[in-house]
Amino acid sequence: MMSAKTFSLDIRKDGIGILTMDVPGESMNTLKASFADEIRTLLAEVKGNGDLIGLVIVSGKKDSFVAGADIAMLAACTSAQDAEALSRAGQDVFAEIEALGIPVIAAIHGPCLGGGLELALACHGRVVTDHGKTVLGLPEVQLGLLPGSGGTQRLPRLIGVAKALDLMLTGKQVRAKQARKLGLVDDMVPPSILLEAAIKLAKKGKPRHHLKRDLQGKVLETNKFGRKVLFDQARKGVKAKTRGNYPAPERIIEVVRIGVEEGMQAGLLAEARHFGELVMTPESAALRSLFFATTEMKKEVSYQGAEPRKVGHAAVLGGGLMGGGIAFVTATKAGVPVRIKDVASAGIGNAMRYSYDLLARKLKRRQLLRSELEKQMSLLTGTLDYSGFHRVDMVVEAVFEDINLKHQMVQDVERECGEHTVFASNTSSLPIHQIASAATHPERVVGLHYFSPVDKMPLAEIIPHAGTSAETVATTLAFARAQGKTPIVVKDEAGFYVNRILAPYINEAMRLLTEGEKIEHVDEALVKFGFPVGPIQLLDEVGIDTGTKIIPVLEAAYGDRFSPPANIVSAILKDDRKGRKNERGFYLYGAKGRKSKKQVDPSVYGLISTTGQGKLSAVQCAERCVMMMLNEAARCFDEQVIKSARDGDIGAVFGIGFPPFLGGPFRYMDTLGAGEVVAILQRLATQYGPRFTPCDELLQMAERGQTFWPARETVLVS
Repeated sequence: MMSAKTFSLDIRKDGIGILTMDVPGESMNTLKASFADEIRTLLAEVKGNGDLIGLVIVSGKKDSFVAGADIAMLAACTSAQDAEALSRAGQDVFAEIEALGIPVIAAIHGPCLGGGLELALACHGRVVTDHGKTVLGLPEVQLGLLPGSGGTQRLPRLIGVAKALDLMLTGKQVRAKQARKLGLVDDMVPPSILLEAAIKLAKKGKPRHHLKRDLQGKVLETNKFGRKVLFDQARKGVKAKTRGNYPAPERIIEVVRIGVEEGMQAGLLAEARHFGELVMTPESAALRSLFFATTEMKKEVSYQGAEPRKVGHAAVLGGGLMGGGIAFVTATKAGVPVRIKDVASAGIGNAMRYSYDLLARKLKRRQLLRSELEKQMSLLTGTLDYSGFHRVDMVVEAVFEDINLKHQMVQDVERECGEHTVFASNTSSLPIHQIASAATHPERVVGLHYFSPVDKMPLAEIIPHAGTSAETVATTLAFARAQGKTPIVVKDEAGFYVNRILAPYINEAMRLLTEGEKIEHVDEALVKFGFPVGPIQLLDEVGIDTGTKIIPVLEAAYGDRFSPPANIVSAILKDDRKGRKNERGFYLYGAKGRKSKKQVDPSVYGLISTTGQGKLSAVQCAERCVMMMLNEAARCFDEQVIKSARDGDIGAVFGIGFPPFLGGPFRYMDTLGAGEVVAILQRLATQYGPRFTPCDELLQMAERGQTFWPARETVLVS
């Protein structure tokens, strides 16, 4: 049986061929190795047809061009040679397109990413639509890879080395307007005339591209010495960012350098070789596993067989920092109208201001039109009573952590809202079943725990209590996804999941301070390990009062292992230090616009009673903090606080910035092996005390030689 074709060629009367790509049965186009033969057959047809004067490549999908290459292909590679062969095959097909005698134009609407952009770069010209969905980029670095189908060679030749490196090292996506400015595309038109414009361009013959360099480009890119400076700078910048934890960015710089210095062919050989080697690195395997896991989660629409209800209107109770952030993502990301209720008009004003400031920033950066800002702001309304609540489908409560107040809120919402309205609480320290105990309909009460700042942190924890209905959970999951969050479902126990594994980690960092380690030494140690910020700076960022509120709750629930070190936190709070929010914390907050590194506030040390001189290396500091977190994560797995190792890894990476290149705490423990994790914990327990005693789950796993991730899944995703 012939399989359904992905490519079709339609030859018009005026001699322009329209090559449409439409992968059967998929919502997005992705490039697969198996397409090579099909494309070659078509290209042979194009070459053999003397009437053709130009070729336009378009997508048959409604809102996307080509989202990238299908990375599932990489799972089948057993060696670097296999992966290198994939890269060479992609390079060869694209070289054939580039070598055609007639002009080839890519007509791009929607995402054009990774292999999709490499295909567009192999064409002689590119037209894009001026539409919000049209974005271009090479995100391979985010999967621990480099563009492997000629992108590292064609992009610098088109837009210059510095700009090309910026796109490839960040993996960022640029909109149509920026793409035009960069010289990445030849023309930008409304979607309705995309095909017309591409045909017109094809009829003009092959577009000539003159690389327009800015002054810096002229100075640095046109001579050997300047280029050396440019590549050295780039390497320095990468080192500072990756701390040597990610191999891909350095390889990208190297491959671009070879291409510039030794020519295109040498560059392509180096690209394929390095691509093959990167596919086999543990860092790339971990990043790809996270990518698959999050993609898989997005597809899980129903929950225990229940479908989500549509949320047409939402409301937020409380106009504080969290309430403002929740209202913002509901209006701007989910596009759902939000009522903000607060007891004081100042609270409503603050929440509105929060959204306005974020949008105004986007407006300034030209990421948003004035009309879009106004449209998004119009979705936010405020009220001091419950007017307008009769039509609300979802209420998110973000008031003070006081059980009586929350009970009041549940009763108010049940009185004012419809029969089906979900009451979701953004509590981090109160049990959900306690909040639900005041409800007539406890099945519609659920926890929905966001992380601060809400507009930036991608994770949300959804916490059903024993009586929450499956429909309520499904509706809340869909609502959080619409807000751009990655939600995980966790059990209703003290600290839920993220805060529970974070608390021992932060406690241990505090303990290091009492032993005489310097604040910056502890933070630096964990940044070097791979966290985005150190634990003490993290406390400053989220607020020392907020960040430590959960510790007594956990101590009450689980005993001594959660006890914080001697009065250090209370001494700091007593001194009115809350961190960034009142610009008094462990670090100094002074002059705006300082680019230098954050400085520790030396007066803090007067509040910490130390018992030693601090002699530990960075590796020893990191090990103690991380091992406390891993041991707690294993307990959460055993107690089914999380549904699977997958959810636990996603929760830790997106909720607290656990190093993505390690894939998350469970993948990291599997990499080390349960036996090794137990041995390290036992060594630390002997040195520092029983809080490091490995939990039963780890001991049993070590004994049986088990892993957290089932073997099947690992094969699937590594």
